[in-house]
Amino acid sequence: MLEASNNNELPVIPGKRYFTIGEVSELCGVKPHVLRYWEQEFTQLKPVKRRGNRRYYQRHDVVLIREIRGLLYEQGFTIGGARHQLENERQPEQNQERKELIRELLVELEDLHALLA
Repeated sequence: MLEASNNNELPVIPGKRYFTIGEVSELCGVKPHVLRYWEQEFTQLKPVKRRGNRRYYQRHDVVLIREIRGLLYEQGFTIGGARHQLENERQPEQNQERKELIRELLVELEDLHALLA
C-alpha cells in the first residue's frame, strides 16, 4: 500500500468505462475491503453491481475514491469529517446548477409570454 504522502504518485486513470474493485484498489492505493466499507459510509460512492454482486466502478467513482483517500489519509479527516467535507463541496455545484436551470426556465417563460402577447 502507498504511503499517505504518495497520493500524487498514484497511477494515471486509464480511459476505460468500467473498473473492477481490484483495478480500483491498485489505482487508488486502497485495499478492496476498505473500498467496500467506504461504500457504506459515503452515499456518493455507488458502483454498478452486476452478476453475482460484482462491483464495477466508473471513472467518477475512481476520482471520488482518490478524493476520499486524500481527505482521510493526507488531511487527517475522520470518516464523518470527510463525509461532511464532501457534502459541502458538492452543495455549491448543486446550487449553481439550480440557478442555471431557473435562468433557462425564465427565458423560456419570457419567450412563451412574448408568443402569447
